[in-house]
Amino acid sequence: MSTTTDVRRHRGGSTIAWSLVGPTLLLLIAFNVFPLIYNIALSFTNRELVGEDSRFVGTTNYTRVFSDPLFAGALRRTALFVVCAVGAELMLGFALALALVREFRLKRAVLAVVLVPMMLSPAVMGLYWALILNGNYGVVNQILGSIGLPQPQWLTDRDLKFWSIVVVDVWMWTPFMALIALAGLSAIPPHLYEAAEIDRASRWRVFMRITLPMTAPLLGLAVLLRATDALKQFDLVMATAGPNDAATQTLSTLLYQTVFRDGKIGLGAAFACVVLVLVIALATVFTRYLDHLRRARET
Repeated sequence: MSTTTDVRRHRGGSTIAWSLVGPTLLLLIAFNVFPLIYNIALSFTNRELVGEDSRFVGTTNYTRVFSDPLFAGALRRTALFVVCAVGAELMLGFALALALVREFRLKRAVLAVVLVPMMLSPAVMGLYWALILNGNYGVVNQILGSIGLPQPQWLTDRDLKFWSIVVVDVWMWTPFMALIALAGLSAIPPHLYEAAEIDRASRWRVFMRITLPMTAPLLGLAVLLRATDALKQFDLVMATAGPNDAATQTLSTLLYQTVFRDGKIGLGAAFACVVLVLVIALATVFTRYLDHLRRARET
């Protein structure tokens, strides 16, 4: 009797578990798995936005993607954007976290103000910065003109527009890096610093032997999240320069242009699959690095 009762309880528990997990799995399949499979299927067709005529073309779309000079340029530009923006955000965010880790008056107010940029919509902030950096009536050029300095065309000069977008992205997402770094710094046991002080270790040695190694896993996670997001950069570019500007065109804006301007859904699906593979590859590299850090700390 006890065995039969245990079996019934186990079945009842499984039924309850599946009734709770089942709807979530169905939503996951409906909104993630199915669109992904459908996109992969479209990438092997010549489907267009207008018209219902489509046929299987094999790997033709992928051949066009990798032979397209626009794709090569967008890939280089996106990689440069990821390296410069995420690198600057990491250094500035970590420096900001070091400044905020100690207790002082108005710390909570300062922290709240610092975190405001990352809470705002990138598209809206892109439109605001397009006004701020406008070469004719923007606030930045008005300030520069009032003190007798040159007034560059931040969003129309070919040599400046890309870096202007990088600066805006750094302004928006440095607080995110600072928040993650601050969490890592706050989790370091105080007795480690006390022991280093007793041993009269220099500040640089304390930083290199305690602060940096202890915060490295969280910093690596922050870089992973920001790098994968920056690799898909779309909002700021669309709001400030548009998708057709060759000097600022990223992979995502090129994908938008391919689908919605040229109407090439099949080719756009191939672009999307390539971008997905790049994001997965980048995420894999960082997760292996984080796993390496975890194993090093355990040993």
